[in-house]
Amino acid sequence: MNILVTGASSGFGELIVSDLASAGHHVAGTVRDPQGRNAEAAERLRAKGIEIIDLDVTDDASVEKGVTAARGALGEIDVLVNNAGVGVVGLQENFSADDLQKIFDVNVFGVQRMVRAVVPAMRAHGSGLILNVSSLLGRVTIPFLGPYNATKWAVEALSENYRVELSQFGVDVAVIEPGGFPTAFFGNLMQPASRDRDPGYGDMASAPQTMLEGMGESLAANPEQTPQIVSDAVLKVIETAPGSRPFRTEVDRSGMADPIAPYNVQAEMVTEQLFTAYGIDGMLKLNTDAAEAA
Repeated sequence: MNILVTGASSGFGELIVSDLASAGHHVAGTVRDPQGRNAEAAERLRAKGIEIIDLDVTDDASVEKGVTAARGALGEIDVLVNNAGVGVVGLQENFSADDLQKIFDVNVFGVQRMVRAVVPAMRAHGSGLILNVSSLLGRVTIPFLGPYNATKWAVEALSENYRVELSQFGVDVAVIEPGGFPTAFFGNLMQPASRDRDPGYGDMASAPQTMLEGMGESLAANPEQTPQIVSDAVLKVIETAPGSRPFRTEVDRSGMADPIAPYNVQAEMVTEQLFTAYGIDGMLKLNTDAAEAA
């Protein structure tokens, strides 16, 4: 398959593009500034046969130009993996509207930009897969990661809607929900531009950093919580036959997924019941014959 993956320069993204290429897929990975600050990462990926696409998901023109370049390198795009993302840590009240704009621009608006750029061709061909890397924190929240939680809840909702609006055109949508993993993601967490609300929280103002340190220690102490299992899950979903892919896949070996997996099952049942009641349950099933009619 021809696969485009965003955020390929590090973390999950670098693993995902490397493993997809090793599995025989034709892969392009997006990297910001591949001739400058990310030149070393870009060279590592090129050495593995991965096409490098200069693309910033926060910029409309960059997305359009990058997707055009990806088509030039790959041919038609069969799969889009929306992996690019940024995390945060801090008291939610400290984050200004501008701070939230920045994280939503990457985690949510970036997903929307990428989907809008690739999906018209997928609809026209009657096939394709949009795979969004969300988070278990798109299903529940924990303190001090509030804006990140909000973006991933939004990604879940976007995915739910695209799933049904694109299903009859043969375009599949799926979600990967990782837990916390020891990657460069944790070293690049966005913090509020100002901590002017700290005095009102007293001793609790130091709690976000304490929580972050404890989480890091916990992840480092759990060798099973390796980023490799996220890449493995992405490959498995992609290589599952259209019409048989799970909509949500939880990826975690820390115990966090244990209560969320049944919650997801229940949510799917509620969705099916609502769609059946409104007579639109057929939208939950992928039209695998759309390519023949296209």
